[in-house]
Amino acid sequence: MPRQRNAVVVTHRQLATTGTEVKEVVEQLKAVGFDVTIVDNLEAPPFAASEVQTFNPDTEIVIVLGGDGTILRAAELVKGTDVPIVGINMGHVGFLAEFESFQTQDAIAKIAARDYSIDERVIAWVDVWVPGATEPMHDWALNDVTLERADRGKMVELSISVDDVEMSSFGCDGVIVSTPTGSTAYAFSAGGPIIWPNVDALQLVPLAAHALFSRPLVIGSKSSFTLDISEDSSSEGWICCDGRRQRALPRGSRVVVRQSPNSLRLARLVGVPFTSRLVGKFDLPVMGWRESGKNRGSKEGKGR
Repeated sequence: MPRQRNAVVVTHRQLATTGTEVKEVVEQLKAVGFDVTIVDNLEAPPFAASEVQTFNPDTEIVIVLGGDGTILRAAELVKGTDVPIVGINMGHVGFLAEFESFQTQDAIAKIAARDYSIDERVIAWVDVWVPGATEPMHDWALNDVTLERADRGKMVELSISVDDVEMSSFGCDGVIVSTPTGSTAYAFSAGGPIIWPNVDALQLVPLAAHALFSRPLVIGSKSSFTLDISEDSSSEGWICCDGRRQRALPRGSRVVVRQSPNSLRLARLVGVPFTSRLVGKFDLPVMGWRESGKNRGSKEGKGR
């Protein structure tokens, strides 16, 4: 008797209860031999919560119906396992998603045939020390770790070190420490560079830093960022991982971010390079204004 194949569908509750997409995907998965579990609870766990798996350990693949936020929820479920995630975009940009909603049938056919490759994505590991603690709190991020001001009307004073060497200190709205995966998200909006997913690196992007030197920094896989909240900072801090797991940090807290030895697995069903995904998702103007001007001039000349 063939072994039962298990899949988990992760989506948000509104899509699961008001639309037909989730029902159709589940029916298609069952038709090709999968036993399906639906997870539609997107509530974020507490910061530094212990990992709790809520699906069958024999799960073959996790299929996400939603946007990038839903994929980050799925990442919380599979972290620490070898189960891959594949996203079918039901949101807006859906940068992490492999397929758009109209391609569902093709996606399920490839999943059924195991016709996909695995993309190993860098995870950031976070150690947080608060004053008086004898042990750090631990968390992680697939996209980014933000350390921001807790008081919206004031700045948080931070000291930035790389490999235990202090590089800068300034008052700011906060800083973003991003993985290559997250370099197209919040860090990109704040002026950080885009890092290709196959690069082992982390970047730090200051947010409205009151300093002469506040450029983004990129470090390698063996290095680490240390962020210290000054004892006399105007505001306390607020840390958030992947826009989900968060908590307040008092003055005097220390945050250390480094690359995790583990990675997260994304299933790739199509052989589209990252550059093509970048151009398509951001609708980049691949033709510059000079070329556009030449083309307009050429068309006008032919029309005479």
